[in-house]
Amino acid sequence: MSEDKLLPLRQKIDAIDAQLLDLLNQRALLAQEVGHVKAETNAPVFRPERESQVLRKAAERNPGPLLGADIQTIFREVMSACRALEKRVTVAYLGPTGTFTEQAVYRQFGHAVEGLPCASIDEVFRDAEAGTADFGVVPIENSSEGVINRTLDLLLQTTLCISGEIAIPIHHSLMTRQGDMQGVTRICAHSQALAQCNAWLNQNYPAIERHAVASNAEAARMAAADGSIAAIAGEIAVQKYQLQIVSANIQDDPHNRTRFAVIGRLHTGPSGRDQTSIVLSVPNKAGAVYDLLAPLARHGVSMTRFESRPARMGSWEYYFYVDLEGHEQDLKVAAALTELKDKAAFFKLLGSYPLAL
Repeated sequence: MSEDKLLPLRQKIDAIDAQLLDLLNQRALLAQEVGHVKAETNAPVFRPERESQVLRKAAERNPGPLLGADIQTIFREVMSACRALEKRVTVAYLGPTGTFTEQAVYRQFGHAVEGLPCASIDEVFRDAEAGTADFGVVPIENSSEGVINRTLDLLLQTTLCISGEIAIPIHHSLMTRQGDMQGVTRICAHSQALAQCNAWLNQNYPAIERHAVASNAEAARMAAADGSIAAIAGEIAVQKYQLQIVSANIQDDPHNRTRFAVIGRLHTGPSGRDQTSIVLSVPNKAGAVYDLLAPLARHGVSMTRFESRPARMGSWEYYFYVDLEGHEQDLKVAAALTELKDKAAFFKLLGSYPLAL
């Protein structure tokens, strides 16, 4: 009896699927035409400001019952597949496969990209600078452990700019080859992950040695090869390395999130919801920092982040990493930046880019 009711519903779904397939290929043909036009002017294949606008508009127009975030996931993959018809973008990231950084790559670019796993953040920068990869994705800040210092240092030195950001929730799991902690003598993870799970580990496995490795995925790879090692990693590593979860969601902060930066040579245009990142240093005199930031207040530009790093010159000088609301081409931001350049002892524009969705 239920089959009699299901059959007409399934027939309607099949009909809609056929329409969707036709519309998707119509979109793909238009994307190919866009690619031909871009090729005439050597315009970039990936335009994060345009894709950000499309994703925001899709969520705003969505009447339901699908959630806005799910609609954005679908549209992101459609755009990724269409973009790949023009050129398959190569993206370097902190590897090996199974890291949260790889997850961030797919969150930004969709799955129709060529991922290039790297052994270190330095290598991600090198591959993007050398042109081995079109873009790189690197962690820049964690909500509970703060900034990734190595990323900040390399942003200061590189000729690349930031063309996008991704923010994803970080859920850590403890995993082993055998699915329990019997015989485990070491718990391995990236130093940030160990710190983010410190209280949980102190309560549950205080006597087991903790060992920091290059990435959580590397810890998962080690655990897959050695039953005496437990790894802390994301659930994506379970499938990739055939591990079993001992305990899930062991991070101390249930709202733990990491922010990632997309680096490359692309200078991103305004999307309507943007952020600008800069690095500054000030003359060594009283009130210099206050005087430096005064143009922001004068032009009504909001500062969303202010981070200091030692200049490593042995004279107690600092670089200040600042995030501002708006795009460098916005009138008030442009006016404030002009004044900041004049006042700062050092000024570097890291990039203007769409805010993470």
